[in-house]
Amino acid sequence: QVQLVESGGGLVQAGGSLRLSCAVSGRSFSSYAMGWFRQAPGKEREFVATITWSGATTILTDSVKGRFTISRDSAKNTAYLQMNSLKPEDAAVYYCAAGTRNWSRRAQEYEYWGQGTQVTVSS
Repeated sequence: QVQLVESGGGLVQAGGSLRLSCAVSGRSFSSYAMGWFRQAPGKEREFVATITWSGATTILTDSVKGRFTISRDSAKNTAYLQMNSLKPEDAAVYYCAAGTRNWSRRAQEYEYWGQGTQVTVSS
């Protein structure tokens, strides 16, 4: 069984930064592509970013390109989402996910999920 635990959410002013972490335990971290999704109240869960097993390739949704960075540290079994220049519309619960398929933007293709961490952006 794979367990994911997110941390790093909180309240930040517009223009500020946060770094989300996703600690993975249970099986080989390097076997999984990692993804970040978010869900705002009343909206569907949406793809934010993904990074391949090796960390060589990242994909970000257009609305966060140039502001967010996804990365992973195999020594720490942890994935990260660095969020800069935050906007009020970035406010949501952020979820990390692990899956065996690289490059996927589809939530259905991720097998394991964390519990989510709240990001609030004040204007």
